[in-house]
Order: sequence, then C-alpha cells, then structure tokens
Amino acid sequence: MFYVKTLEHEIVLEPIHFGPKLKATIVRLLKEEVEGLALANYGYVVNVIEVREDQIRSGIIEYDTGNVVFYVKYDALLLRPFVNEVLDATVTQCNTQGFFAFVGPLRIFVSKHNMPEDMFHGFDSERSAWVSDDKEVVISSLCGVRLKIKGRTVEQGNITAIGSIKDNYLGLIDDGGGENGEQ
Repeated sequence: MFYVKTLEHEIVLEPIHFGPKLKATIVRLLKEEVEGLALANYGYVVNVIEVREDQIRSGIIEYDTGNVVFYVKYDALLLRPFVNEVLDATVTQCNTQGFFAFVGPLRIFVSKHNMPEDMFHGFDSERSAWVSDDKEVVISSLCGVRLKIKGRTVEQGNITAIGSIKDNYLGLIDDGGGENGEQ
C-alpha cells in the first residue's frame, strides 16, 4: 500500500527564478507539481521525502523561450492500492446503491452487492445509513470500515477502487462516535 520509490520529474524554470536559491526553487516547484498526483504505474504521490542536490541534473536551455529544463530524481512516498488488499477507510457518503469511503486520496465504492447479506436491503434513507437486519451494525458518514479492494481504475490522474465488506473480519470498525465496535 505505502512504499518509497525513487522517481524522476522534469521541471521547467523561467529565467526569473535563477539566482542563489535556485535549488530551493526547484525543490519547491517539484513538490507543488507532483504531490497529490496519481501516476498510473506507481499510485498516488503522497509526499516528496528527499531531493538530494546531486540528483538535480544540469539544466538544458530551450533556445526559443529562454526557459531551462531540469531533470530531478527524488524519493517519494507512494500510495498504491492492490487487489485483495485489506484497508481501513472512512465512510463519506451513503446512498441506495452502496457507500463511498476514502483512504487518504483514494476513493473506494462499496456496492450493496459487496455487503453481507443481512445488509442487502438495509438502506435507511432517513439516516442515510446502511443498517443490518439485527440493527447492531450501522454504516453511516464518518464511521470507519475495514474493506477489501476488489478492483481499481486509473483515469485522468485519479485512482478509484471498488471494495467489499462481505468477507470475515471486514465491516464496521468505528461508529464515528469515538467508540469502537466490531462486526
């Protein structure tokens, strides 16, 4: 799920940025450009951990604009969901089809078909929550759930996933009110 990897990125600087704080400017722009970005092969860039000065290569001048292109290698903390991985997520929205939950920047949808059978017909529209037949499990906004990733897609710099709470030890882990409850 979380891992550290060395990546490379291209930074284009205008001549106005040249000066004694050039390397600090490169690092600042790198963080602005890549943090929060979803890279198809690697996942979300959560944080730029380190940019060593020896990993900023000499710039190449673009003769038509006067800008300089720098290639920078950096160590990044990445978030990448894997199929069948079990995650703890926070529910943000419930509707008649299922619920949405987030793990950091990763949005996960859990369909009613991927919930235990005692919750299949349990959507309570007044509370906007999923309720089990015995009324002991209530999944609503801000509660914590443990789920399993069933699939993921990457599109336009965004990663989304489909999850399930149907297996053993999955489901409600925090009711959002500060008390823990196991399903």
